[in-house]
Amino acid sequence: MVTMSTVGYGDVCAKTTLGRLFMVFFILGGLAMFASYVPEIIELIGNRKKYGGSYSAVNGRKHIVVCGHITLESVSNFLKDFLHKDRDDVNVEIVFLHNISPNLELEALFKRHFTQVEFYQGSVLNPHDLARVKIESADACLILANKYCADPDAEDASNIMRVISIKNYHPKIRIITQMLQYHNKAHLLNIPSWNWKEGDDAICLAELKAGFIAQSCLAQGLSTMLANLFSMRSYIKIEEDTWQKYYLEGVANEMYTEYLSSAFVGLSFPTVCELCYVKLKLLLIAIEYKSEQRESSILINPGNHVKMQEGTLGFFIASDAKEVKRAYFYCKACHDDITDPKRIKKCGCKRPKMSVYKRMKLACCFDCGRSERDCSCMAGSVHSNMDSLQRAFPLSSVSVHDCSTSLRASADGATTPGKTGGQREAGVRFKAEWNLVEDEHPSTLSPKKKQRNGGMRNSPNCSPKVMRHDPLLIPGNEQIENMDVNVKRYDSTGMFHWCPSKDIEKVILTRSEASMTVLSGHVVVCIFGDASSALVGLRNLVMPLRASNFHYHELKHIVFVGSLDYLRREWETLHNFPKVSILPGTPLSRADLRAVNINLCDMCVILSANQNNIDDASLQDKECILASLNIKSMQFDDSIGVLQANSQGFTPPGMDRSSPDNSPVHGLVRQASVTTGSNIPIITELVNDSNVQFLDQDDDDDPDTELYLTQPFACGTAFAISVLDSLMSATYFNDNILTLIRTLVTGGATPELEALLAEENALRGGYSTPQTLANRDRCRVAQLALYDGPFADLGDGGCYGDLFCKALKTYNMLCFGIYRLRDAHLSAPSQCTKRYVITNPPYEFELVPTDLIFCLMQFDHNAGQSRTSLSHSSHSSHSSSKKSSSVHSIPTTNRPNRSSKTRENRDKHKKEMVYR
Repeated sequence: MVTMSTVGYGDVCAKTTLGRLFMVFFILGGLAMFASYVPEIIELIGNRKKYGGSYSAVNGRKHIVVCGHITLESVSNFLKDFLHKDRDDVNVEIVFLHNISPNLELEALFKRHFTQVEFYQGSVLNPHDLARVKIESADACLILANKYCADPDAEDASNIMRVISIKNYHPKIRIITQMLQYHNKAHLLNIPSWNWKEGDDAICLAELKAGFIAQSCLAQGLSTMLANLFSMRSYIKIEEDTWQKYYLEGVANEMYTEYLSSAFVGLSFPTVCELCYVKLKLLLIAIEYKSEQRESSILINPGNHVKMQEGTLGFFIASDAKEVKRAYFYCKACHDDITDPKRIKKCGCKRPKMSVYKRMKLACCFDCGRSERDCSCMAGSVHSNMDSLQRAFPLSSVSVHDCSTSLRASADGATTPGKTGGQREAGVRFKAEWNLVEDEHPSTLSPKKKQRNGGMRNSPNCSPKVMRHDPLLIPGNEQIENMDVNVKRYDSTGMFHWCPSKDIEKVILTRSEASMTVLSGHVVVCIFGDASSALVGLRNLVMPLRASNFHYHELKHIVFVGSLDYLRREWETLHNFPKVSILPGTPLSRADLRAVNINLCDMCVILSANQNNIDDASLQDKECILASLNIKSMQFDDSIGVLQANSQGFTPPGMDRSSPDNSPVHGLVRQASVTTGSNIPIITELVNDSNVQFLDQDDDDDPDTELYLTQPFACGTAFAISVLDSLMSATYFNDNILTLIRTLVTGGATPELEALLAEENALRGGYSTPQTLANRDRCRVAQLALYDGPFADLGDGGCYGDLFCKALKTYNMLCFGIYRLRDAHLSAPSQCTKRYVITNPPYEFELVPTDLIFCLMQFDHNAGQSRTSLSHSSHSSHSSSKKSSSVHSIPTTNRPNRSSKTRENRDKHKKEMVYR
C-alpha cells in the first residue's frame, strides 16, 4: 500500500498537506479492505480439491472413464487385469472418477501406475464433472458394482442412475456396467440411447455366476476352466512333477480373437481347426461373421458343413496375443513346410487380397446397391477373378448389400482396442456373404426342400447369436414331420425346455416321499435363505440345465433343499421348467440330504442368499462351508447300488449301453457306489476368497494364496464371484468374448429373450416350428471318458493331439481340456478321487486311462427318436438317461488293438496335414 501511495520507490510523493492526508486515509482504507478479504482467500485456498482440475486429452491416445464402486480391492483387481503384459501394449489411459477422495493405500496404487492412471474427485451424476473427465471423447465408460453390498437392488439402482446420467450427457458413449441382479438388467432397456449393438454391455454377475455353476453340473470343473480363460494370468513355471505344474500351464491360456488368413477360405471348420492346432499350435473353438442381414453371428464348433469365408473372425485359446497372429499371417505357399510355429511371420509374397482398385470399385457397388456381377463399374478382370474363385469353391454367388458402413482396414491386421472394443477394426472386412451350408446327402432331400434350405437358416431370436443349422438338412431327421403342433414343449424362442406353469404345492416333496423316490443322476441344490433374504436368481441356474439342445430324457432332475419361504419367492421364475422338485428343510440336516439320495447325485450345489448380511468378511461363507463339510463327513451304505456312467463322463457318440459284444463299450467298468461324502461331486459358492482354505482340510494352501492357485478352485469344487471381475476389461477389449461366454454358460440367453422376460418375468411357451426347432441345433459341453470306448487305445499312454484329431474327424467333437485325477502323475496308486483342470494341453501331452476330456459335442437330432413316449417320472427319466447314449446317429466301429503310437508316426501324421 505504501508503494502504491508513493507511486513506486518514493520518487513522486505528495507535497501538500491535503495530499498527505489523502494518502494516509488511502493506506488505512486499503489495509482494511485487504484484511476483510483475507478470510475468503484462506477459505478458497483451503477448499481447493487435490483431485479437482480437468483431464487433458492426449492426441493419439485413448482414455476410458471408470466410476462406481472405487475401492482398493476393486481398482487393484481391475488394473491387474487391464494392464496385464499378455495384452501387448495397452495405449489407453484410465481415468477414475469418484466423489470420495482416495485413502493412502489407494493413492499409492494410483501413483504406482501414474503413467496410465489418473484420479479425479467428482460424481458422474454431475454434468460438470463429466465435462472435466472429457466423457464425450472417452473410448468407453466402465461402471463397477459393489459385489458385497447388503442390498443388491439398491446397488443396481445406483448404477442404472449412473448410466442414465452418462447417456443423457453423451448418448453415443459406450458403457460397460456391472449388474448384480438379473431382473434389473431389464431397466437398462428403458434407456433410449442404450444400444448393445453399438457396444453397450451389462455384465450381470448373478447370471454368469449361476451359469458357470450350472455348467459345472454338466461337466465338473468347467467353471474353473472358463474363469481362467478370460482372466489374464502370467505363466508360473514349476520344475517339480506335481499337479500344480500341469494346472498352471493351462492357467496361462486366455481367449483371444483374430481374423483368419485368406489361406483358410473355402475350408471346413474342422479342417481349419485341426490345421490351427497341429500346425499353428492354436485352438480354434468358434468363428464369427456377418450374415446377409448384416447380423453378427457366432458359431461354436459348427461342424464340417461350415466353410470359411473371407474376413472370418476366429476365437482362439492361446497363451499370448502374439501367438494368435499366426492365424492371420499364415500363408500356405510360404509356411506350409515350417515345423516351428514361431517362424510363421508376415510374409512378403503376394497374398490373395483385394487390390486398392477393387476396394474402390466394391465401395462403388455398395453405393449403387448392386452385386459385383450386376454393377457396370466393375472391371472385367475382377469378374474373371470372381469366376475362378467360385469354380475353386462351389459356394453361392456373392451378394453385396447396400449399407452405410464403410470398408475398414488396418495396416497389418493387428487387433487394437477400438471404439467398440478394439477387435473390430482389424483387416479388410470383405462384404460378401457366402452360403455356409453344404448338402452332403442330396438324395435324402426333395428338390423343394433343397430350394427352401439352400443356405443356413438365421434364427430371428438372437443377435448376436449362435447360428443354428436347419434340422431339415440332417438326413434321417423326422423331428419336424412327427412333431405334435398342439403340444408346447419349448419356450417361444425354442432355446429352452418348457412346461405349463405348476403350483409350488405340486412339486413339494416330504422327506418320506423323497426317500421313496429313486433319485439318481440328479442335481441337488442346497440353498440358504429366508423370507427376508435377497434373491440369488435361481432361474439363471436352472435355464442352462433346461437348454433345448438336450433331449427331454437327458435332462437332469433338479431338487432344491432349503427354506420353503425363500423358495416360494423364487418359484415365480421357476414354474415353467420341467423336472424340478423342492424338499423343504435345511442343507445342514443329514436326514434331508439322505432323503434326496445325495450320494447318487451328479452334482451338489451349495448357495447362500444370506452372505452379504454379515459385516465380518470371514463369517460371510459360514453356512456354505458348514454344509460342505457336513456332506463330506457323511457315510453311506453301498447296498444302494452303483453309480451310473455319468459320474465318469458321457458315452461317446454312437455308443449305446446295450451294444453287442463287438462294440467298443462292451464290458464297460462301472464305479462302485459312493460310500463316503468326500467322493460326492460338490461345488460351493464363496463370497470371501480367503475362506476357500476351510473347504478342504487335507490341502496345504496358504491363507494368502490367490484363489486361482488353491486346490478347491483348481479342482472345480469352489467358485467365487470375484473371478468375474476380469470380464470388465475383457469385454472392453473385445465385446465378442462376453457374447461367447454368455452363449456357453447361459444355455442360449439372448437380448430378445431378456426383453421378453422384462415384459412377463417368465418364459412363454411356444408351438414347435421349423424355425424354433432349428434353434436346438447348437453345441454343448460334455466330458468324454477314456477308460473304455473308441478312444481307449489313446487313453493308455497316447497323445492328446492324436485324441484331438481323432475326435474331431470322427465325431466332430472339439476337445479343449482334461479333467485329471490329482495324483495321476504318481507311480504309486492313490485313493484320492480329486481331479483338477488342465486347459488346452499341447499335442505331445500324454494321456492316462482315468482322464476325462472336456469337449464341445454336436447336437444329435436322432437321439430322442426312440423316446417319444417317455414317462415324466423322475425314476424312469433318470434311469433312461444313464443307459442312453448322447448321440446315436454315428455308427460304431470295433475297438482297435491297444497300441502306443511312436513319436515318428505322430510327426509323420503332422507332416501329412494337407488341405482337403
